[in-house]
Amino acid sequence: MNETEGLRFRRVHRPQVITDELPEHRYKGSGTYSGKVFQVTLLSLGGFLLLPLLIVILILESPIHPEVFSLKEPPLMKGCWEPNLKLREAQRLFEDQIVGPESIANIGDVLFAGTADGKIVKLIGRRIHTVARLGKLPCGSREEESTCGRPLGIRVGPNGTLFVADAYLGLFEVNPTTGDATRLVSGGQVVAGRKLSFINDLAVTQDGKKVYFTDSSSRWQRRDYLHLIMEATADGRVMEYDTETRELTVVMENLRFPNGIQLLPDEESVLVAETTMARIRRVHVAGLNKGGMDTFIDNLPGFPDNIRPSSSGGYWVAMSAVRPNPGFSMLDFLSQRPWIKKFIFKLFSQEVLMKFVPRYSLVAELHDGGICTRSFHDPNGLVAAYVSEVHEYDGNLYLGSFRSPYIAKLDLRKV
Repeated sequence: MNETEGLRFRRVHRPQVITDELPEHRYKGSGTYSGKVFQVTLLSLGGFLLLPLLIVILILESPIHPEVFSLKEPPLMKGCWEPNLKLREAQRLFEDQIVGPESIANIGDVLFAGTADGKIVKLIGRRIHTVARLGKLPCGSREEESTCGRPLGIRVGPNGTLFVADAYLGLFEVNPTTGDATRLVSGGQVVAGRKLSFINDLAVTQDGKKVYFTDSSSRWQRRDYLHLIMEATADGRVMEYDTETRELTVVMENLRFPNGIQLLPDEESVLVAETTMARIRRVHVAGLNKGGMDTFIDNLPGFPDNIRPSSSGGYWVAMSAVRPNPGFSMLDFLSQRPWIKKFIFKLFSQEVLMKFVPRYSLVAELHDGGICTRSFHDPNGLVAAYVSEVHEYDGNLYLGSFRSPYIAKLDLRKV
């Protein structure tokens, strides 16, 4: 083979440049088609699943009809409100033996409380005795609560009897020894055109002639308390019952979730926790200003529940949820966005929503003029959760709860 023939059959080898573009170019047509098919399938499936949900959401009526209201910017949590861990010094009593001891009273060293299963119990040492059952069995479910009864506020009267506010059944006077219970006011009755749907807390004058109590709503019952908070219905009232004439009258109305109530020493006024508005009102029930109302403290860093006297002449206020500043408060955010509230309650039950409510226990001692003198905190409610009341006795604070399975006891000498 000569040189010319060798050149004829020689193949020229040129370097091949391999890039990411070559395969794409080669299969461009088929890849684009497959991707489009996948996208269409995915969108169709998503639409197939979401369309019924959207239709249900649009058709379903929300159980609440929220009102627009405004809260002031929460106060900075500094000074008296500075977060601390002092509530975590508390010890739990009767853990897993009682549920929801909302309110506490004492006769000597004996404590009394109402529980979620409709009983009034007596706590002596480490023992629990049932004093009375105001409703009837069965108990335990949401549906049964209205007939089982749910005792909330409890006080000791001048004659050594217990005055009890049951959310459904009414006001009772109970003999702590025999357990005999006398109904003073029936729950559910219509007074001045509105039903007593959610009887909450009570206060008794020193002579036992007048009982003042809060009716938190004429629309919502206790088992729907989160609906009441989120709807912000201004249908709560302060009532007066005369134990001699048995007359029942309205003292103040159009309050947003009136909750705890406490008589002032002169017994001409009562302090009322207006929970939804994060404030405490002073309602004048006697004297020259009878029928009037003013504000004892406004813009609290939490949502107040029961109010009880302190040994230093002030008042203990319990709060189971706070409005952190700095931080984010869901209720503040939703207060002017009722459409979001409606949407939420279309999708979720109260029981589910409660799981998303941040736990933060805060108790504060307030004095005249609404001045905070000290506060005890338990961020995340690790030791004392869902606090509803602070009852002071013999140098200790006994913390009630509307759902925890214990009473928490805090020795004031340790804090």
